[in-house]
Formats: sequence, C-alpha cells, structure tokens
Amino acid sequence: MKRNILLYLFLFSFVSVFSQQTVYKFRISFKDKNNSLYSISNPSAFLTQKAINRRINQGIAINTLDIPVNHWYIDSIANLGISIINQSRWFNSIIVSMTDTNSLDIIRLMPFVKNVESVIAANNIKKKKNSKNINEINSIYFKPQQLNNNFTQNENDLIENTDFSSVKSMDYGQSFLQINMLQGVSLHNQGFMGQGMTIAILDAGFWQVDVINVFDSLWLNGQILGTRDFVSPGNNVFNESTHGMMVLSTMGANLQGQMVGTAPKANYWLLRTEDAGSENIIEEDNWASGAEFADSIGADIINSSLGYTTFDDPAMNHSYMDMDGKITIATKAAVIAARKGILVVNSAGNSGGGWWKYIGAPADADSIITVGAVNSSGNYASFSSIGPTYDNRVKPTVMALGEGSAIATSGGISNGNGTSFAAPILCGMTACLWQAFPQRNNQEIIQAIKMSASQYYTPDSAMGYGIPNFPVAAILLSGNNIHNFDNENSFNVFPNPFVETLYIAYNSVDTQRVSIELYDLNGKNLFTVSDLPRYQGYNSITINNLFLLKSGLYIIRMTSGNKTSTQKVMKN
Repeated sequence: MKRNILLYLFLFSFVSVFSQQTVYKFRISFKDKNNSLYSISNPSAFLTQKAINRRINQGIAINTLDIPVNHWYIDSIANLGISIINQSRWFNSIIVSMTDTNSLDIIRLMPFVKNVESVIAANNIKKKKNSKNINEINSIYFKPQQLNNNFTQNENDLIENTDFSSVKSMDYGQSFLQINMLQGVSLHNQGFMGQGMTIAILDAGFWQVDVINVFDSLWLNGQILGTRDFVSPGNNVFNESTHGMMVLSTMGANLQGQMVGTAPKANYWLLRTEDAGSENIIEEDNWASGAEFADSIGADIINSSLGYTTFDDPAMNHSYMDMDGKITIATKAAVIAARKGILVVNSAGNSGGGWWKYIGAPADADSIITVGAVNSSGNYASFSSIGPTYDNRVKPTVMALGEGSAIATSGGISNGNGTSFAAPILCGMTACLWQAFPQRNNQEIIQAIKMSASQYYTPDSAMGYGIPNFPVAAILLSGNNIHNFDNENSFNVFPNPFVETLYIAYNSVDTQRVSIELYDLNGKNLFTVSDLPRYQGYNSITINNLFLLKSGLYIIRMTSGNKTSTQKVMKN
C-alpha cells in the first residue's frame, strides 16, 4: 500500500509540474482612437489639474497623445478572456497576458488592431538582474572651492573656527558629501528643499519604505502621495526590491545627523515598473505606462535609475545603434514625457567597465538629464556608462556622486556604488532648483544645470558636461549674468546680505591661481586664502564659518595674476 501511495504522489507531482501553463505577454497596438469617450476639449476627464497646469505654464498644447486608449478596443480584447495588464495612451497600445495563444489569430483580424508583438521571453525563465539594467550597488568637487576660514588669533574672541557641520542649516550626517559636491547646501540654506515639487520614482520596488525610520518625515507630512505597481497591478510595492528604497533615500531621507536627502520636503509617487527577477522588453512598456501615469497625476520630475540593453530573449536585444534617442520604447516615452513638460532624470548605467560600456535606454533620450557617477574626489567612476549616443550627442549629461554614495538600507545608513544613486542625488537638487524658479520650463532648468557644470566648454564621453554647480545655475536662471573675471574684472557674490555662508561665482577664460581676502571697513584682514585653482568656464567658491562676524559691511577681494577685483557685502 505504501508503494501505491508513493506512486500516486509521484504521478500527482508529475501531472502538477506539467500542468503549469506558460504565461505569454504581448503588446497589442491599435490603429486609432476613433469614437473615444474622451476629448482634448475636456482634459480634466483624464488629466489632473496639476498636469493641466504644467502644460499651461509651459505653453504645451493638449493633443491626441493625451487621449486614453479607446475602451471599446480594450473591452473587445478582454471579452476573449484575456487579462489586460497595462495600457499606453502615448503608444496607443495595451499589454496583455494569456496562457492560450490561439486567440491571437482572432485579435490580429480585428479591424482596429495594428499589430501584435511578444514582450516577454517565451520560456519566461527568471534570471538575476544584470547590474547594468538596475544600476545597483548598481566637491571635494574639483571646480568649486570650499573655504573653511582660518581667522587670525586676534579674531578668536569673535570667530570660532568651527566645522561647517555646526553652521549649515541641517546636520546632513553621511549625506553631506554628495550634497555639497553639487553645492546644494546653498539652496537648502535659502529654504529650497523641494517643497511643492512632485517627483515620480520609476523603479523595481520600495522595500519597507513604509516602516524604515529614515522615511518617517515623508509619511508624517503626507509627502508620499501614492504608489502603483505596473509589473503586478494591485501588488504592494513595499514588499518588492530594495533598489527603489535606496534610490528614494538619497532624495527623501530626513534623519538629522544621519542622512538627509537632496529634496527632503518634496512629494513622491512610488511607481514599480521593473521586475527585478527578469529582463524582458515588457519592462520598457511598463516604464512608458509609469511615465504616462506620472504625467497624468501632475508629476514635475521623473527619476529613473533603470536602463535597457539586453534581455533574457536575445532576439529582443538592443544594439548600440539603437541608442540614438529614437528607437526604443522607453526612450521614446522619455522624450514624450519631456515634451509634456516633465523633467526626466535617468541614470547612465553601470556598464563602463564591461563589453557594452555605453549608456542604455532611456538614457539616450534627448531633452532629459542623463547622470553618470563620480567618486568622492570628483573623478570619473570606472563603472559609469559612457557616451556619446549613437547619433553623437553628449551623454552622460552631467555627473554626481555614485561611488560611495550614502544610502539607506533596512539595517541603517550605508554606502553604495552605482549611477542608480548619482541620478536621484542630482534629481533632488534639480527639484530644489526648479522650486526656486517655478516660472522656468524643464528645458531651461536643464540648460542652466549643464551651463553650470565643470566641463561645460569641454564635454567628453565619460563625464559629459561635468559636475553641476547649483548656485551658479540659480544665478543663470535669475537672469543675472555671471561676471567674467578676466574681461570685466568682476565677480558675483551672494547672498548679499549674508548670515553665515557666502558664495562667489565667476566666469573665466584663464587658468591662473586665485586668492581670496576678507576685510572689515577699517582695512583689517580677517582672512586670506591663496593659491586656489580656477578653470575655464564657470567657477564657484564657498566661504563658510561667517556666522559669528559682527553685523556690518565687509569687503571681499579676489586676486589672480595682475587682476584684482573687490565687492562690498553686508553681514546681517
């Protein structure tokens, strides 16, 4: 009898294994949006008021791309017993799931169907995600100079030579380096921390974001606006990959003394578009659906630390020739999002040291910011994917700290490597900059960031335009000129009046060394710092530890070679 039971169990297991049905997924594209229930004359039926306002503020017309997929078409497919996963109004398509492909012949004959394409490997085998696709585990900055002032002994009763951490607006803990590399403390000190800005994060999951204490302030202040899973609709994104959690922490963390993000007061939508266990082209469709959702709910910025090059099914692989900004689904979606007024930030990828080495999709998109990684010294991180695009555009766009970035984990604050972290670090500062200049459009913000960067005049395929300088970008967006020290014998100093920190900015055509001096009105020298480097293009200098200076007027003098220029500044 025991032998019979064992035989039965074996046969049952055998039947169970072979009765598991293969799941197929397809993209069904439609020919038109005829007879839609929606109209561009009534956009509030399919776009939030915030999304409409973004278009109004940037002079963007609502068009047929904004119209949802015809629900009659969707219902006709669903009535065949087929599961609808996602839909895309921009590509006028839907993603479907089925176990029986016989219905495909019926679908292809439907008069409104344009084509049907497979979007997942036929064997549907789960594989470990390649680090170039999810860019996880995939200044100090050499251009802007930071001065921690050494005042004379006679000034010790007035000024304490304290560490900058005691005078900046927040105690950044381990994240100070990555923020200071972008000179982001300047924006934070002025109160720009992302308030009112909405950032949509497209990622693979947001493991325990609902319970990790570094995110407490986001929940207490209602800054997590919602979640959506485009991989498994209805799923809990907090039970998925840790990758999105780490990405969010570089922007939204607010745990004083341990870690503060670049946009700790921004609002966030957490959108899962990536299946961390496989690599299929359906994830590009998910990306597009996520970007469309972000558009519809009024997101200002999208952060995507994702990239697509090769897949589980080699027949779906992209080539470097596809990286021209026009070919892939994700790239075309990123371009459309930019045209809808969203500022898209995407990681460059972690393939710099591999056989692929180039950026992936959608990092090749035009009109977006593609972010590569540097180390703590502001030098290119060897894993960071390089450009240019196949059509020879500059990529990456700019750089941020991606080697040794401070990130949150389920166990506390740690460090990680990857352009996945460089991108959101940059993204959060971009939100703060745009908050300061809400009248500017997404492309004006991007251009100012590029112009502020350390290699704007000499971009290359590894660093792009270099490391941005956000105070310089702010000057450019304010409509003020940054003085050319060589031609105008002048420089910019701000804020004026100041409280504890001063920023100097200037344009340079020369590369001679610079000295900075601070005097009171009696001509007494309070400090001198000599032999600072300067570079062709925009330069900046940060002067810290001024909070104990007495209120009143002071004079800053900058000297380089045989040129000297002075500016008066007021201490409040």
